[in-house]
Amino acid sequence: MKRIISVLMENAPGALSRIVGVFSQRGYNVDSLCVAPTDDASLSRLTIITHGDDKVIEQITKQVNKLIDVLKVVDLTEGTHIERELMLIKVATRTESVRAEVKRNADIFRARIVDVNVNNYTIEITGTTDKLDAFATTMGQCAEIIESSRTGVCGLARGDRALRP
Repeated sequence: MKRIISVLMENAPGALSRIVGVFSQRGYNVDSLCVAPTDDASLSRLTIITHGDDKVIEQITKQVNKLIDVLKVVDLTEGTHIERELMLIKVATRTESVRAEVKRNADIFRARIVDVNVNNYTIEITGTTDKLDAFATTMGQCAEIIESSRTGVCGLARGDRALRP
């Protein structure tokens, strides 16, 4: 089962390495990482996507919580939450018919064309992982995908819940 773990940690050298070390030492896979400073520059928020049953996730969260750099750990998938991911995708648009189809699909998915070249378009899209997967599949059917890059999931709990020290 896919799990979204959010970690509030000190923004210090080596903190991320120690957290990721917990996963690698126990043989758990990290599907994606998203980390950035919070409104308090001394703290960072790390969002980790992994897979595991309740027992595995409980073990991971307990081990991560023991680290000195970690202030709080929350499994966002336990409650209602918002998750988003960003993807940039470059597609070949050598003919007018391909350009029209790429534009049409970008509009359908509410994506933005952010760079236009003679032979390609670069498109920006945000949404859930499923939406980005569907967009990439659709683009691959109407144009050659030259390259793509994804940020990994960022997430927040809905309502009054907040990840604070």
